[in-house]
Amino acid sequence: MDLDAISQHFFGTTDIDTLSPEALEAGRERVSIAFGTEREAGRRFALWAVLRATGAAPAPHVAFKDAREIRAAEAYAAAIGFAERSDD
Repeated sequence: MDLDAISQHFFGTTDIDTLSPEALEAGRERVSIAFGTEREAGRRFALWAVLRATGAAPAPHVAFKDAREIRAAEAYAAAIGFAERSDD
């Protein structure tokens, strides 16, 4: 998935930093709904990463059931400096 396309689709802009708190929350809600209904693993992970970047992602062990996906999400979170403990 293309990050600019995701941002434009769900937030109405490619520059999320310019959004009002209300617009950011509305975009997060749209991404959350898409994440909850997406079945393709790669697209689902991309949506989770957007939620993570905007501060609204569930913990990896909550978001994913597959152990490989959980490890990938934990590695991603660690790489961006927001590692979470698996028992949260």
